[in-house]
Amino acid sequence: MSRRLVHELIYDAPAAEVAAMLADPAFRQAVCDFQGVLRADISITTPSQGHTEVVIDQWQSTSGIPSFAKTIVGDETNVVQAESWSTPLLGDIVVTIPGKPGDIRGTATLSESGGTTTETVDLAIKVGIPLLGGKIEALISTLLLKALKAENKVGRDYLSR
Repeated sequence: MSRRLVHELIYDAPAAEVAAMLADPAFRQAVCDFQGVLRADISITTPSQGHTEVVIDQWQSTSGIPSFAKTIVGDETNVVQAESWSTPLLGDIVVTIPGKPGDIRGTATLSESGGTTTETVDLAIKVGIPLLGGKIEALISTLLLKALKAENKVGRDYLSR
């Protein structure tokens, strides 16, 4: 089984501006800073015209998470978010926690209407731990939703400059 998370991030800007923001290392670093990431290595490349690769290798504190999860990940955990944008409007997302069972896979799509852009993030969360997998998937879903809301806030601020 897996848990699905679908969330929309709304921006008062054209899709081209949102796509440019998502490909800006300064924006990605601002999101990490806002979320209190302990350290992050951000890599953004364009291997071909219209194709962008984003990798955010980050370390996050696990303070405040339930003890059943903390025993698995420790006091801090490494999270690697990889995005492959085949076009400026469509990206595949893979999030892993190196050395831990499970992953998160899905897509991000940008659609524009009347100068407002909606980024729809659709993720499947899978944790392969018997008995605890479902509880951990629910926890990850909650944490991801919080992260997406933080990204949306930072993004709205970024685009209003």
